[in-house]
Amino acid sequence: MKAITLSIAFATAVLFTQGQDKPARTLSLEEYEKAKAFTVKDLDNDTYVKFENTYVLDRYESRKPYFITGDDGKKKRIDIYKLLAKEGMQDLGIMIFYTNEKGTLYKACMPNFTADAKVWNKYFEDIHAIDKQEAFFVLKLSYVLSKEFGFQLYKAANAGKDLSKESGTYGNDICFPGTMQVSMADGGTRALSTIRPGDRILTLDPATQQPQVVTVKELTSHVPANYAITQLTLLSNIENQTATGTVVMQSVKTLHATPNHPVLTRGGQMKMGALKAGDEILCQDARSGQYQAFTVWHKAEAAGGLQKVYNIVADGGSTFVMNGVMVLQK
Repeated sequence: MKAITLSIAFATAVLFTQGQDKPARTLSLEEYEKAKAFTVKDLDNDTYVKFENTYVLDRYESRKPYFITGDDGKKKRIDIYKLLAKEGMQDLGIMIFYTNEKGTLYKACMPNFTADAKVWNKYFEDIHAIDKQEAFFVLKLSYVLSKEFGFQLYKAANAGKDLSKESGTYGNDICFPGTMQVSMADGGTRALSTIRPGDRILTLDPATQQPQVVTVKELTSHVPANYAITQLTLLSNIENQTATGTVVMQSVKTLHATPNHPVLTRGGQMKMGALKAGDEILCQDARSGQYQAFTVWHKAEAAGGLQKVYNIVADGGSTFVMNGVMVLQK
């Protein structure tokens, strides 16, 4: 548990402070001890608090608190603030306020990545001391840091645009972004948004894995919104042991869809958003043209930005092939 917490905490600290608008500077041990005494009077409403005209606590990304209830039924609250030096508004670290079900407040100061090893060691000692008083504190803190770790990676991948999962539109729409490529009867592919009634596309029989041709009856579309999108990375590795080493033939597929779109796995029908690493989906191998099981290597979910989403209604079959991946008709 400790090793996991250390790695998550350090990686998160790096991401918290890299890519920010303001530079970071080293948090001294003296400042670290001072910061632990800082208190926000109203965690619900105080989002920007000054101390000694030298330091600022700024609610991280304007985030609302996390409320975590464990198996014991006790609800804990975690609030996160950026700790800044007022001069130059430089990042010093992250202040964590943890309130248990009795109203007892625990505080921790996670330093930024430039801090001295002595500061980091003190931080780890402090959070484990809290863990001895407040059962599963480290576990819950690790969960929150992991969530924010993922958010920062997503922001970095989108050039800092705030397209957080929290802002994504969830609903009953079972659809794909218009850029997904549909396998056509002539062997080519077309962007989903360009498909029209009368077009002939491939459907795949899940039992025999044999492709058939069906005709599009309708392309349904939904009004532009910031839809939540599940993103799958699917991987096939074929290994061959040779005299010189292990030769790996690797194939990768990516698929984006609303979280509730159904796919067929070896374990049965599942929604995209319910898939996990290790699940298998039937895909077309680009080299052989044959269909085979690909493994879900990675799954992410985030808002996809303002866009329409689409779905195909065909005159037969139960599937169609999108980005080389077999998906179910809704």
